[in-house]
Amino acid sequence: MSSFSIYPAIDMRGGKCVRLIQGDYNQETVYGDSPFEMAQLFASDGAEWIHMVDLDGAKQGQRVNDQYVLEVAKKLNVKVQIGGGIRTLEDVAYYIENGVDRVILGSAAISNPDFVKEMLKRYGAKIAIGIDAKDGYVATEGWLNTSSIKATDLGIELAQAGAETFIFTDIATDGMLSGPNIDAVVTMAEATGKEVIASGGVSSLADLVQLSKFAQSGVGGAIVGKALYTNMFTVSEAIREVSSV
Repeated sequence: MSSFSIYPAIDMRGGKCVRLIQGDYNQETVYGDSPFEMAQLFASDGAEWIHMVDLDGAKQGQRVNDQYVLEVAKKLNVKVQIGGGIRTLEDVAYYIENGVDRVILGSAAISNPDFVKEMLKRYGAKIAIGIDAKDGYVATEGWLNTSSIKATDLGIELAQAGAETFIFTDIATDGMLSGPNIDAVVTMAEATGKEVIASGGVSSLADLVQLSKFAQSGVGGAIVGKALYTNMFTVSEAIREVSSV
């Protein structure tokens, strides 16, 4: 049986837990003052993974909120994946050597493909590729630009270079609680033959159940943010729902 994991999201800005709407830094809601306490809450509710994003890092192109990531990785019995502000070998090594399970490379996949392929060669499954798409095409640099590269083409190329896990975000749905773009997620999984984690738009347990039905096709999990913070359901409820599919 292919498993399906729930990835509670902790987006960090200025040391706090926040959510943005469609990546817009001007549309921010603060949900907590401590990323560690939020992670602790999710872990105690049964989460196996925590998905952390350094929003300041993504904007500045360097690590900013990294101390909170390491605190979670070292003190809690959860696996951690981190994205945002990871641009160099030193950044990747820093996280992996300090106990982070998976490092997400996003915009770099477009702007610096050689670097991404080198990291895949060196770290293998510890590297996840974040692909953000709008209307099927890759969006880059905090979603400000849409490229002329098809998301599935990029996925296939990086799968051939050794990528085992993709985090796929359909920008139109992110932070909107409008339901995930399931077709796009499944298409990516089938095109690459690798694990794809859905990100963006999950608003209900029904969304998670629908996604988990494609676990056999390679849909390995879903990142859940706003729905947890607005108390639409809990991590434990989500885990219970998808394990009964």
